[in-house]
Amino acid sequence: MGKVVLISSGETSQTGGLVFRKIAASQPKGLRIAILETPAGFELNSAKVARRVADAMTLRIGDFDPRIAVLPARRRGTPDSPDSPGVADELQTSDWIYMGAGSPTYAARQLRGSLAWEALLASWQQGAALILASAAAVAVGKYALPVYEIFKVGEDPEWKPGLDLFGGLGWRLAVVSHWNNAEGGEELDTSRCFIGRERFDALRKTLPPGAIVLGLDEHTSVVMDWETGKGTVEGKGTVTILRDEKEIIHPSGGGFALDELGEYRIPDEPFGVGRETWEKTRVRRAAGGGEPVPPPEATALMRDRERIRKEGDYEKADKVRKEIERLGWKVMDTPQGSVLRPLR
Repeated sequence: MGKVVLISSGETSQTGGLVFRKIAASQPKGLRIAILETPAGFELNSAKVARRVADAMTLRIGDFDPRIAVLPARRRGTPDSPDSPGVADELQTSDWIYMGAGSPTYAARQLRGSLAWEALLASWQQGAALILASAAAVAVGKYALPVYEIFKVGEDPEWKPGLDLFGGLGWRLAVVSHWNNAEGGEELDTSRCFIGRERFDALRKTLPPGAIVLGLDEHTSVVMDWETGKGTVEGKGTVTILRDEKEIIHPSGGGFALDELGEYRIPDEPFGVGRETWEKTRVRRAAGGGEPVPPPEATALMRDRERIRKEGDYEKADKVRKEIERLGWKVMDTPQGSVLRPLR
């Protein structure tokens, strides 16, 4: 699975640029980056917000020759919808997928069950890095903090359903960006993502047993690496983990084992993704890497052959194999299943 980078704020600053460079360092040039406007899709300037991020990425990692696509995906039921096949297609071939500022609850409402979200999950589980800043970082938890509703509208504090990005791993996580925000000065406590410590402490008590809070200071990020099983803290502040009655603080430059956020397991099967989307993503990502894409006829015949082989009719399966070869493809049987390769 690809890395997950959670950024509290400062994604367009020099601090954010250092994080971009660190995760780009292990990847080849020609990075394919998709920027989803969705969290700010209700704002009239959402395109400008996304473009600023694209410009910052170009400035910070321009020597990696990034190819950046800004995807509107602003509102379902409109021409700029997260259910647009074009948006999903772009996400399926991306090396990085970025979402940022806006409203956590709006982002969750627009993306939940959408083509874009399913494509994002498929790409992440097949190697794409997810970079989630500010509102997007909050939105992907199982429990999302409704910042606008509490801070601006005055609704009673309560958790809203998040996108539960990590649910397939076994985590029950609430991500809170802007953890140490101090914009309110001495008159108003704007920490804990602008709602203040007092309201947050009361709200935390309503979380179910086993839920864990991950708080990110301003201009601070955490990079989750599933290969090493570690999270590294980057930026100017600290990361706070609230688990049971414990408060664990990790400074910038340090790290922690990911199981501090709860026991987790990488599933053997894709989660949150249908078979059709998973296979389409696999094929499109291979094509993006320069591999030719087999025609649908060859793929369908390969599946027929797998079924026939399981039934024990090897003579018929061999005839299907020859039909596939007439289409210019050969079948290779691996421990993970059959794959198609072009005849040379």
